[in-house]
Amino acid sequence: MKHFIYAAMLSGLMALSAQAADYKILAPAAPGGGWDQTARSMQAALQDEGISSSVQVTNVPGAGGTIGLAQFVNQASGDPTQLIVGGYVMVGAILTNASPVTLDQITPIARLTGEYEAIVVPAASEIKDMAGLVEKLKADPGSVSWGGGSAGGTDHITAGLIAKAVGVDPTKVNYIAFSGGGEALAAILGGQVTVGISGYGEFASQIQAGTLRIIGISSDARIDGIDAPTLKDGGVDVSIQNWRMVAAAPGITADQKAAILADFDKLNGSESWKKTLADKGWANTYLAGDAFSEQLKKDTAATAAILKDIGLVK
Repeated sequence: MKHFIYAAMLSGLMALSAQAADYKILAPAAPGGGWDQTARSMQAALQDEGISSSVQVTNVPGAGGTIGLAQFVNQASGDPTQLIVGGYVMVGAILTNASPVTLDQITPIARLTGEYEAIVVPAASEIKDMAGLVEKLKADPGSVSWGGGSAGGTDHITAGLIAKAVGVDPTKVNYIAFSGGGEALAAILGGQVTVGISGYGEFASQIQAGTLRIIGISSDARIDGIDAPTLKDGGVDVSIQNWRMVAAAPGITADQKAAILADFDKLNGSESWKKTLADKGWANTYLAGDAFSEQLKKDTAATAAILKDIGLVK
């Protein structure tokens, strides 16, 4: 009897393993940044929870994700095992780079996470708070170099909104774009830029170690577990949240899309994913299927308006 039960269990496990989808996730950025972290966190959770038997992550950096997006659209069509990570940054990059490939050409699956922007300076910086940054920015906008992610992304938009909020021409912002979080972090720590701007998770370990000082975060209210004033606390009336998503290939069937959606519903409810969100300081902003597709259209229109307002798109 014991042998029969064991054999039945083994057979069931083998069947489960056979049904689990293998995925290839494209992170359209260099290692170390938010998209790479998202892709690798998804990889770990999908495998740890047995949702997928094998998950591979590939990095294709450049142009705010539009190089990776173009490769994905051209090479992954009709393949339900192929996924791409993206987000608010990509929406802006498509517009600022006049990308011939857009998010209309892929299959949105779900918005996964949200993260607020952190404004940081090296520990040795003469800038101690947002008031100090604003004073320097007003005196000479070009003297403040901002190190962040791709041109037209959330980091760049936030820098422009901060300038506009304090009466500085946002087109005068001296923004230096980096293709990956690792490169940006090295430049900030090395004093090659005045101030760093990115999602809190990319700076968290350096803030905790004391090598970076956080002078503001772009939330409406202070966040539990993050010892930082909001931009509004610092007299700058700006709040903005970055978000990250997962999408599937163009040309997949309705059944294939439904199967991928089901896997991400499981991922979103899993203990592994909940722990990842807590560890990274990412908010769960899960929105899936048609509801996410509709929100994506609204976000694209709103981003185009913001980019025109701060002079990044004509």
